[in-house]
Amino acid sequence: MILYEYPFNERIRTYLRLEHLFRRLGELIPRDHPLDHHFALATIFEVMDVGARAELKSDVMKDLERQKQVLHGYRGNPAIAEGVLDQVIATLDACFNTLNTVPGKAGQPLTENDWLMSIRSRVSIPGGTCEFDLPGYFAWQHLAPQVRRADLERWANTLAPLAESITMLLKLLRDSGGPQKVMAAGGQLQQTLPQGRTFQLLRLRIDPALGLVPEISGNRLMVSVRLMRQDNEKMQPSTDNAPFELTLCA
Repeated sequence: MILYEYPFNERIRTYLRLEHLFRRLGELIPRDHPLDHHFALATIFEVMDVGARAELKSDVMKDLERQKQVLHGYRGNPAIAEGVLDQVIATLDACFNTLNTVPGKAGQPLTENDWLMSIRSRVSIPGGTCEFDLPGYFAWQHLAPQVRRADLERWANTLAPLAESITMLLKLLRDSGGPQKVMAAGGQLQQTLPQGRTFQLLRLRIDPALGLVPEISGNRLMVSVRLMRQDNEKMQPSTDNAPFELTLCA
């Protein structure tokens, strides 16, 4: 099954983008090739760009605190394992306290490294990191893989508190929804959202054997899914009835 996710607000959109970048970083750093480490460093710069919004850290800390208060409300519920509840709350506390000690925006300590910032200023230019532009960076790429990896891990560690906090928040958000089987009649589905709840994320799973790609749109009142089929490198609306799984997360 292929999983598609659609955020209902800009805050969750930012969280998903950062999660995507952190996952990529986790794949690239353990590798040995200089090209992989080049893109790992470029990914660190992308995280810094996405995390440059001044209120991001504040938003994450508010969400951690809000989730902790919600979980405290489950105390005494016989259906909830107190030990597991205590463990999750402790993890939220640890994320909050660690993130609170990080100064400034995402990757702020890295901005004090002039060598890194010289690379950052050229990495978005096509071919801008050639050896004649950045000979020092070219020499770094010829260091032993373990040396480059140690540097990347040290730089990435400045982003770890943000990564851990966002991972935790998105896990709790995803766990809040229950999947339901639905049918797109004629390739389309429109569903009115239940009132009284503010949904933040839609998750859609569909069988890749169907050859269909969902186009999702939505707001606080309604969600719409239109299934598309790729035909000669063009996306065409499908008119077939097709099943998929839908999860709304609040």
